[in-house]
Amino acid sequence: MVTKQISIFLENKRGRINDVTKVLAANGINMDAFCIAETSDFGLMRLIVQEVDRAVEVLRSADFAVIVTDVVNIRCRNVPGALSSVLEKLAGQDIFIEYMYAFSRSETADVIIKPNNLEECIRILDGLSLDNR
Repeated sequence: MVTKQISIFLENKRGRINDVTKVLAANGINMDAFCIAETSDFGLMRLIVQEVDRAVEVLRSADFAVIVTDVVNIRCRNVPGALSSVLEKLAGQDIFIEYMYAFSRSETADVIIKPNNLEECIRILDGLSLDNR
């Protein structure tokens, strides 16, 4: 449920996203999920990978500014209302979600969230049955 997320700060210039993907590809590291946010000055690429330590090492060696953050991976059924049910329970317990992104895999969906209170979020999610997710 808790997973490590890599965040990479990127200059807003052509080819920088591709530079990240080339470094990862050259080192045999696959991205399981990613999202990109931008401001006028820089972009922020968030990644979920299997080999976090190795990815951080190769990205830093390529002069990328990288940080690692604990996030929550919620796996729920890939049906209408499944995510809403989970989010409603979290909101009802005053869990604020700073950001989120998702990807689906056939019958299930994985939702990455950054809650304001990681420990409390995990406690609430652990109390939910798989049927509710």
